[in-house]
Amino acid sequence: DEIDRGVGGATADAVGRRERRPVANASPPEPAHLMQPVQGAAHHWRVEKHVRAGKTLSSVVPLAQESRVDEIARMLSGDAITEEARAAAGALLNG
Repeated sequence: DEIDRGVGGATADAVGRRERRPVANASPPEPAHLMQPVQGAAHHWRVEKHVRAGKTLSSVVPLAQESRVDEIARMLSGDAITEEARAAAGALLNG
């Protein structure tokens, strides 16, 4: 399940700090719905679901830097991404 299940605030921030520590063995990608655990990740992907011909399909899309800002801004503010959310997302990504 998601690494941020059942956590928020300071706990989510602590999870994010732990996730940024270098590890000897590469960790597999971990899904999250909060921005604190994902802000320090080296790479971000977005999982998308599509229904085609009555079948639900999932795809994983790698995000470029600008898309990373937009995705974290969306996580902060919802569907309507504001400039304030973009600024906050940029600040989170820059540490």
